[in-house]
Amino acid sequence: MTLSVIKADIGSVGGHIMPTQEVMDEVERVFRDQAKCLDVFVSFTGDDIAILCSHLNGTDHKGTHQAAWEAFIAGTRVAKSQGLYGAGQDLLADACSGNVKGLGPAVCEMNFEERPNESFLFFAADKCAPGAYNYPFYSAFADPMHCAGLLLTAKLFQGFTFTIMDVNCTDHDRVIQLQTPEDIYRLAVLLRDEGRFVIESICSRATGNIAAVVSTTRLKHIAGKYVGKDDPVALIRVQSDFPATGEILSPFATCHFVAGAMRGSHNAPLTPVPHNTPVSFFDGPPIVCGRAFSMKGGKFTPFADVFARGDSTWDLVRAKAAQKFLDMRAQGFFGPAMLGMEELEYGGITEVLKALEPRWKDRT
Repeated sequence: MTLSVIKADIGSVGGHIMPTQEVMDEVERVFRDQAKCLDVFVSFTGDDIAILCSHLNGTDHKGTHQAAWEAFIAGTRVAKSQGLYGAGQDLLADACSGNVKGLGPAVCEMNFEERPNESFLFFAADKCAPGAYNYPFYSAFADPMHCAGLLLTAKLFQGFTFTIMDVNCTDHDRVIQLQTPEDIYRLAVLLRDEGRFVIESICSRATGNIAAVVSTTRLKHIAGKYVGKDDPVALIRVQSDFPATGEILSPFATCHFVAGAMRGSHNAPLTPVPHNTPVSFFDGPPIVCGRAFSMKGGKFTPFADVFARGDSTWDLVRAKAAQKFLDMRAQGFFGPAMLGMEELEYGGITEVLKALEPRWKDRT
């Protein structure tokens, strides 16, 4: 069985808020018509549209990727006809030759033998970089403070293999594999730098089975300039040989600070939000939607909205995140409220620095 998620921002209402239903419908219509899939689920998070599908074709399948590209192209035409902002902004090439990786859309995929009761989580985030999942997935798969199963379940006790990508390496994939628990401090050294080192996948050491995959696209490296934040998607299999659903969700209650928000240039709390949530305040805060599925023969059940509105716990978490965001925004561009120069190098601030260069004087 293969699960694939392919996501892109192809146009939004009133700025970077949300796509229209007409764009969503066109993306789903074209993809269902062209892709050979067992099941399809199309959703949005902020201004991003994500296609989740199951099929038997394996990862990097030309037909699946091509169908997603054509669906996003068709959706872009509708977005342009409606005058939506940023129509087609994540489609950074004129054509697709059968694989959308490196062309703008974010992709995560996994192959596995379907369990009798296959359960998984699909996460989609907006207004943040691919390293946004570093903290929650490290906590869920390596920290018994969040994942009691690491202490209570024999297979989880054996730990996991993390594949980490250096996303600043632009001419080829540069990855390293670290194993928990023995490499846990080495893993922490890398994952703390969410702008460079990003979790690509996690596998069970007990069985070798894939547990999680994350998209690792960095749009600024593809486009050579800032064209929007990367807005990662992720898939996690849960229960049995993997952490329980609640153990995966627990770290998200921290609302940890990530790079993102307005112009992708600020630190802000990643906020768990309900299914199909738009964003508006200061292009943020960065948000993440979570949908839980069960699957049989590749057919999805109706999803459970794991961050649903009306849940007293997650409503309280969202209130906490809003206060954290307002407190950080009160600092404007000072200190940690705005990203460091190394993360802003693809924006207009570099032009200001170059213009100032002749005015510097060396004092003896």
